[in-house]
Parts: sequence; structure tokens; C-alpha cells
Amino acid sequence: MSDDGMNRREFLYGSAAVGALGLAGCTSGGGDNEMQLDVGTSAGGTKNVGLAVEQAASNHSDSLSYATVESPGYIGTIRRMDQGQFNAGITDNNSLLKALDGRGTFEEEGVDSVPWYGFYAFPYSIYIVARDGTDIETFDDLAGKNVYPAEPGYSTRATTLDVWSQEPTADVFDEMSIVDLSVEDAPGAMEEGEIDACIAYGTPGVSYTGFVTQIASRIDVHYVEPTDALIESAENYGGAGTSTTPYSEWTLGNADIGTDEVFTWNLEVNYAFNPSASDDAVYELCRVVEEHNDDINSTEPQFNDFESTSDMLASSREQLPVHPGAAQYYKDNDAWDDSLTEASRD
Repeated sequence: MSDDGMNRREFLYGSAAVGALGLAGCTSGGGDNEMQLDVGTSAGGTKNVGLAVEQAASNHSDSLSYATVESPGYIGTIRRMDQGQFNAGITDNNSLLKALDGRGTFEEEGVDSVPWYGFYAFPYSIYIVARDGTDIETFDDLAGKNVYPAEPGYSTRATTLDVWSQEPTADVFDEMSIVDLSVEDAPGAMEEGEIDACIAYGTPGVSYTGFVTQIASRIDVHYVEPTDALIESAENYGGAGTSTTPYSEWTLGNADIGTDEVFTWNLEVNYAFNPSASDDAVYELCRVVEEHNDDINSTEPQFNDFESTSDMLASSREQLPVHPGAAQYYKDNDAWDDSLTEASRD
């Protein structure tokens, strides 16, 4: 994105955003609702994480009022925050960066404001498995095969296709036959041979998403080895993180998928905040999630285990300004990264 584009977004953060988003809660100027955070949260594991954080805020803060608000997915959360329906939300890096740049679904229908970064909540880590008997061993073998990258509209699918469709993996991607099915129908289709390979994803060390566990319980699958090109594509794509996880720490049920470790590209899920979220409220939530991290993990293991304050910034990006309340928390705890920008309401 050009410097001019970033300046425009920063202007919107401080003007149109505050004007519209004051309806969702407080502004930084104070008032009776200053410590209120209404947090947009989509369904499934994300909602479970949000409810665990809400419980921690209720149990461990005398000043912060936290309310979970149902929201339609990560992209929907960004759009509803732009409309002022709530002042905080759980969304992902790839969607945030696309909203900033006007890419993907935001190309034809953009937003006037993009929420500010708060802290890393959890990853959805993604790799590939194939049906036994398909002769698929490496990523290159997916050319000409029926590949299922999750249901259309899923952020894990969007991030996967973004990674695959760039150089140097674009040639293999162009030869794939991408399957469009619901997650409910995918296990049966793979069992019947209509899908040759699919993504497997979840939070390492915790769990996999439901359709993946169904596939592994019904048919024999094996790990698709990443090529150097796939690793390069994943590492070069700014909307995703990468990691390597021992398979023994994150087994797919009882399935032996033929590898000791899995290389993943990660959909990084964050707490994000609008300018209308007060600095004190965001600061207090940062304190709660770090100081009472163990309580949140005991309720919902999917939430990140922060070994240090700096771990809360692990999914931050230079392009995404940090909410001033969160930035102050990191500075007070010697965890601020000078490569980041503290958002300004001016």
C-alpha cells in the first residue's frame, strides 16, 4: 500500500471513525460508559475464546464492563465495527490488512475505518492432508487434483488461497480444481473420492476444526509435504504467520499421517479496538488477559498462553496501528516494539 493510502486511513481513524463509532460506547473523553467494551465475536471457537475472556474480566476487574456481541465472522466484525455497532471485536490479520488495502471483499465494498490492533488471541494453523491412494506426496502433486480449502467465505480458506495463488506457488494453484462445498458436506465428499486433498486446521496443541476431525475419523489420510516454494509463499505473505509444530503435540485424533512435524501457515486472530474504546478500558483488558492468562486458558485452552507481555504482540504488523490503551500497557511493561505505530485520534 502507498504512503498516501496509509495517511488517508490514519485520517479516517481520527475523524469519521470517532464520529460514527461514538454510538458504540464511549469516546476517550470520559463519561459514565468509559470502561465499557462491547466485543463483536463470531461463532464457534472464537466465541468460546471471547466468553472465556469475558468471564475473566468479570472475575478479575472491578472497573471494566465487558459484553460479548454476536457478529457474523471476522470480515463481518470489521464491517460492523465500521458501522459503530460495537467498539471492540475479534478478527484476523489477513482481513484487517485487506480492509486497509482495499483488497479482496473490500475492493468493491470498502470501509471508512479499520480497527486498531490490541493483542494476539489465538492462531488457526493450516496444513494439507490427502486421501491415501491419491499419489499425492508433496504440494506440487496437487496440480490437477480436487482440493478443498474449506467452505467459501471462511477466513482460513481465504488466507490459504492467498498464500497459494502468489509466486512461487501460483503455477501449481492454477492447475488445482478447487472444490466449493460446505464443511458439513466435505467429509462425505472426501470419503466418496470427490475430494483428493483438503486443508487441516485448528489451534496447535488444542484441537482441530470439526470437519477435519470427521475426515480423519472416517478415512485414511496422510500429510502433504510442503515444497520450498510453498514455504516461501507462506513466509512472504504478510497476512499470515508461519510455524512448525511437532505432530506428537497436535495429533489428528488417532491418525498416523506419516510425519513427525507439520509446517503451517497461520490465520492470526486478534482483539482489535475502535477509537471509541477508551484507553483505560483497553489497558485494563490487556492487564486482565495477561495477569489472569492461566484462568482464561483453563476455561478455553484455545486462547494464547502468554509467557511474556511481548507475546501479546506476536501477531502485530507495522501496517496496523496499535490502540493507545494497548500501546501504553506494552510501554509500561517494557514490551513495546518501536517498529509499531501507536494510533492517534488527532
